[in-house]
Amino acid sequence: MPIRKANAVWTGNLKEGKGNMKLESGAFEGSYSFSSRFEEGTGTNPEELIGAAHAGCFSMALAGNIAQAGYQPKSIKTEAEVNLNKIADGFEIASIILHSEADVPDIDAAEFLELADGAKKNCPVSKALLGVEITLDAKLAG
Repeated sequence: MPIRKANAVWTGNLKEGKGNMKLESGAFEGSYSFSSRFEEGTGTNPEELIGAAHAGCFSMALAGNIAQAGYQPKSIKTEAEVNLNKIADGFEIASIILHSEADVPDIDAAEFLELADGAKKNCPVSKALLGVEITLDAKLAG
């Protein structure tokens, strides 16, 4: 399996500094700052990128589970809500909520929810984030 890489460069101190994050593939490059991470400033932040990775990983895992169960998903849309909290000695990602809606013809809602829960537990990004509470809000389209 290939090794995936990303890099970040930060210049300056925490509050006035600035940084840039880049994926090795070239698919994304973006600036980040104290303001874009802890306030509502322009730019990206590590939590947003974790959310994108988790939403993408979960969607692929769910598609695989659905196909393995004998169904053909038309689409799966997932949003990851990453909650960064201030704690006594800094910050922590306390929880991630995956909001997902799938269009899967002929599947029963209970079976879909079972497959979605399996994807939440077993996608590689969920496994990498074992110290974070991950909840799932999954539903079928229509």
